[in-house]
Amino acid sequence: MNDSIHPPASRHQVRTRHLDSLSHALGPTIAAALADDEVVEVMANPDGGLWVDRAGTGRKRLGDLDPHAAETVIRLLANHMGEPCGRDRLSVAGTLPDSGERFQGVLPPIVERPSFTIRKRPKVIYTLDDYLADETMTAAQAEAIRQAIAERRNIMVAGGTGSGKTTLANAILAEPVFRHDRVVILEDTRELQCAAEDRIELLTKQADPAVTMRDLLKMTLRFRPDRIVVGEVRGGEALDMLKAWNTGHPGGIATVHANSAEDAVGRVADLVAEVSGVDAERLIRATIGVTLFLERCRETHRRRLSIAYPDRS
Repeated sequence: MNDSIHPPASRHQVRTRHLDSLSHALGPTIAAALADDEVVEVMANPDGGLWVDRAGTGRKRLGDLDPHAAETVIRLLANHMGEPCGRDRLSVAGTLPDSGERFQGVLPPIVERPSFTIRKRPKVIYTLDDYLADETMTAAQAEAIRQAIAERRNIMVAGGTGSGKTTLANAILAEPVFRHDRVVILEDTRELQCAAEDRIELLTKQADPAVTMRDLLKMTLRFRPDRIVVGEVRGGEALDMLKAWNTGHPGGIATVHANSAEDAVGRVADLVAEVSGVDAERLIRATIGVTLFLERCRETHRRRLSIAYPDRS
């Protein structure tokens, strides 16, 4: 066959076909959920159940997704990222093309049937006043958070998976005080939004050559930040973050998985110990001014906030 009659598809055409295939596999129900500003997460479970999590109202089952469609979504995204999945690679983590939502997918046998979650960057920003209105926090707690921001105290937002840590961090970053500062935000995927006009958003990169959160923290100081914000602390970057916060860059925010406001200190200490072998609890208590813990009630999906002050204990 003459190639001049049927020339090879351009890169743009290949990408368009790829996106069309992905859109078809996701289907209209997921597409509508992703377009809903109140939806923060879409979850396809191994039993075929399709769920969404909405800001302020919690999880709800939307319907079902065929396992073959779920597998197609996972494989298409793996191919898009240049990391085809198969027997030796049963999980895929990355972002959706164009829109940038965070994606995590897994394939059998580590799960019964193909399953994935899509985490959206929220478009509707909850404010501290919203938390006050829905009784997640008290007036005294809202005032304590605002005072901590004004006094440039480092704030650690803690909670379990799906508790709303990022949503609360966004509410804090929406406070007017941040508009006057130069803020550097470090994340794995874009989820945080900030009122500051003078800001820099840096992302890690998994593909070779990789750029880790520790790498970002080391280069951050060269950007002359007033405040340093870390999307999620989950490894050795905890030590670099503490050093940055404790050397002339106060007023930062970070999130961490923990079981209580008090436990957040221990969790950060464990992360530091994993890379340094030293007990950093004294440094942590001298650096972190406030820990906020969000607890989610399973029965009502309502959230409850508690506050602790590590530097006063």
